Amino acid sequence: MEKLCKLENLSLRLGVKEFGPFSLEITKGEGIAILGPSGAGKTTLLKLLSHDLKAHLGVYQFKGKKIQDWSLSELSRSRAVLPQSGDVSFGLLAKLVIGLGRISIAGDSHLVEIIEQAARLSCCEHLLDRGFNTLSGGEKARVHLARIFAQLWGEREGLILVDEPLASLDPGLQIELLHSIRQYALNRNHAIIAILHDINQAMQNFDRLILVREGKIIGDMPSGVQAVPSLEGLYNVHLHMVNIDGFGPLVIPKARSHAMLSSDGSQ
Repeated sequence: MEKLCKLENLSLRLGVKEFGPFSLEITKGEGIAILGPSGAGKTTLLKLLSHDLKAHLGVYQFKGKKIQDWSLSELSRSRAVLPQSGDVSFGLLAKLVIGLGRISIAGDSHLVEIIEQAARLSCCEHLLDRGFNTLSGGEKARVHLARIFAQLWGEREGLILVDEPLASLDPGLQIELLHSIRQYALNRNHAIIAILHDINQAMQNFDRLILVREGKIIGDMPSGVQAVPSLEGLYNVHLHMVNIDGFGPLVIPKARSHAMLSSDGSQ
């Protein structure tokens, strides 16, 4: 399968903290979930992939070309980013926020149609004429997701990077939007990399898991039951597996016994 991205020994220092070296290959059309405890370096890895942060050492190739050789305009046609939060300073209508995803395309004759279709896909078509600053956190998240859809709507074999895309949504909408994100990416052969905290969402909806702790990748494996021991070590929990027809195995986290911990809280 064709490679979309290749990271070789990518390293970064932020203050006194070091991240990496990260070595990673990403295939076109692949769905990857990044998992790890809070503060592990997940968002930093995502920002390196988006080129919002520039590595101090190492090589990053995107579509066969060094990432620093891409112009911002070129990159915006092949790579879209959904950060944890994305407030808009001005009281723009939601449809204009979605349209910002197409800003690099001059004379976009299909802009209105694409905005409407992207909004429908992210379940926010009823919000198009609302002021963005009047929306709830969950509604804003849906509008920003539609912006990402609009940005890469006519493109193929791109890269979608999302940081906790479901955090402010109710469970039903989480399921619906996860399906929309994956279907959108599959239809266009986009790779999608998402930071998630829900292990079951990661295992049920993504092909591959990247485990991050203390600024390093400590695991890279196919999604499935074979990943459970590594996930237990990553989060220092027991994961009890339950088989439910139609859902595949689900995991239920359970804290490790206090008897396994020393008096200072370490193992």
